[in-house]
Amino acid sequence: MWMAAGFTMLEAGLVQKKDVAEIVTKNLGLYSIACIMYLLCGFVLMYPSGSWFDGSFLSGIFPFIGTSVGLATDMPLEEIGIPYGMDYSQQADFFFQVVFVATAMSIVSGAVAERMKLWAFLAFAVVMTGFIYPIEGGWTWGGKDVPFIGALSYSDYAGSGIVHLAGASAALAGVLLLGARKGKYNAKTGAAQAIPGANLPMATLGTFILWMGWFGFNGGSTLKLGGVGVANEVANVFLNTNAAAAGGLIAALFVARILFGKADLTMALNGALAGLVAITAEPADPSPLLATIIGAMGGALVVFSIIGLDKLKIDDPVGAISVHGTVGIFGIFAVLLSDPDATFMGQLVGTLVIFGWVFATSLIVWFAVKAVMGIRVSEEEEEQGVDQSECGMEAYPEFTK
Repeated sequence: MWMAAGFTMLEAGLVQKKDVAEIVTKNLGLYSIACIMYLLCGFVLMYPSGSWFDGSFLSGIFPFIGTSVGLATDMPLEEIGIPYGMDYSQQADFFFQVVFVATAMSIVSGAVAERMKLWAFLAFAVVMTGFIYPIEGGWTWGGKDVPFIGALSYSDYAGSGIVHLAGASAALAGVLLLGARKGKYNAKTGAAQAIPGANLPMATLGTFILWMGWFGFNGGSTLKLGGVGVANEVANVFLNTNAAAAGGLIAALFVARILFGKADLTMALNGALAGLVAITAEPADPSPLLATIIGAMGGALVVFSIIGLDKLKIDDPVGAISVHGTVGIFGIFAVLLSDPDATFMGQLVGTLVIFGWVFATSLIVWFAVKAVMGIRVSEEEEEQGVDQSECGMEAYPEFTK
């Protein structure tokens, strides 16, 4: 859950000061919507027998959801002291899983910042967290009988693809339909023009919060709580997660220095996050040195991805699509460097299925929202700042006039 604070601070620091209150509201709103929608239907779609709801009717309505997951024990619940129909361990798992779906939605928030209507974004969050993410999560982590993924041994320890690529795919669909911010690209040359963020120290704080939160994100994905073996695995995950983040930041800083002649702070911040995303698919198996190299490769890659998307006029104010999408794909295939059970075809098919499902369904939902209420604020509202038009207040009233 602490990662929600990290994303909020990161995005609030990287957008313009006239748009800060709105993006903070978006992050609070999306987290709350994720909690409610995942409670109502998302969890049971992803884990049909792992919920306090009876998910059997869902398989009848949606046959493609697949088979349900069995409990961890074959003993009747009454014999192990749990009242019939309630497995309390699933409630702990619900909280762990709900912050993952909120993370995926947070990725979308930054990419569509500064020009999207608040209520259009929140409407999309309802579908993303209640349906789109849980379906692809069920195909992968949910143990569903989906031969084209399961038979090919798709491996994703903590979600480089399932969480990060999914969020970036939804973000890309929204950005393509939304268009670039006014003034982002030169009207004559088409060259990208920098739009500085309001508070880089705040963005740095957000990055450190995310860095710390990632220990729970990756370490908790062992899904076990006791035993020497688990403790050793979690310790190794912590070590590798930290090493990858450090490697990503240093690599991005060097690449920015070579390309721009300056130590670009925003690239360094995205480099750290890219290193974290890169190692997320397999943080347990690599050696610390390999984890550092994987993180460094992700950190270097994100700089080129941000530049490349700008050349394609895909406007992403915080670099979310590059960090979570481009590097998320890299992280999926980086699993092959340390996991002998993973296969190239398994990783490839898993990547294509996740991207194809989330991008296609998200594009449909974005089109529907656009038709019903519109998704972009007016040019006048964008120029004034969405804080005023969407929230009726400003984050920094003393400094915006």
